This record gives sequence, structure tokens and C-alpha cells, in this order.
Amino acid sequence: MKLKTKAKEKDMGRFAVDVELANNSDIELARGGHLDPAKVRRLKIQGVVDSGAARLVLPEAVARQLGLRVTSKVKVRYADHRTVQRPQVEGVYLELLGRNGVFKATLEPKRDTALIGAIVLEDLDYLVDRTNQRIYPRDPKFVVSEIEEA
Repeated sequence: MKLKTKAKEKDMGRFAVDVELANNSDIELARGGHLDPAKVRRLKIQGVVDSGAARLVLPEAVARQLGLRVTSKVKVRYADHRTVQRPQVEGVYLELLGRNGVFKATLEPKRDTALIGAIVLEDLDYLVDRTNQRIYPRDPKFVVSEIEEA
């Protein structure tokens, strides 16, 4: 299943990437042998990397296609300082440039791209190169976790 989208803005702080999304509950059922892997709800869409944004934001239509259930509401604040409540979903499997994780996402009714914020980028251990409009892993072989020595 593929959803065609276009990034609306390209500037030094925001740039487009391809991202694969799936319903993590489906993935877990398939891993356990309870769902045919071909029936895992997944799709590829264009994402916009914005390290100034905090979290993952998805179009409502994408959440419906993936069968993601709304679990709560969150307050969002736009750049113009307006605030509104939006639905939030859990269990979004996201794959970006060979790395993956499972995240919560805020839903926006009028978006047509995924917004990939700092929490996703940090969890996947990507660094943002704004000048060349790309992301790259801090270490190409491993996600690096910094911990305090015991």
C-alpha cells in the first residue's frame, strides 16, 4: 500500500525523506504466527525531518489506513502560538534509512506527510545535517546509547 505525498516546504531546517510506517500490533501478531506477514498493515510515505519539532506527527488518514487506535488526546502548539487538542495513537512502527523504532504519534487532519521530530531522530541515533539537508547515523553500525558509569 503506497500513499503519494509531497512535501510542502523545503528550507534549511526542514527537508523530505521517505519513511515506512506499519501497525506494530500487526507486526507482533505476525512474529507470533497469528497473522500472515503479508497482511501487516504498512505503507511508505514522504516524511519531513524537522529537528525543531519534538515528536512524530502523522496524517489522520494514515492512522486510519494502518488501523492505529486513538489512545489519548494531546495539546499541540503551532508556530503561531495557537493551541488545540489532537488525537494521539500508539504502536507506530517507523523505519527510516534502515533503522526502526516504535513511537506514539499525534494526528493532524490536514497533513499529507509525516513530521519527524527530535525524539524520533534521537531514538534512532541520527544526526541532522541542515546544510546538506540530510540525516546520517552517528555510528553506521550501531545505535549509540550514552549511559552513566555505575
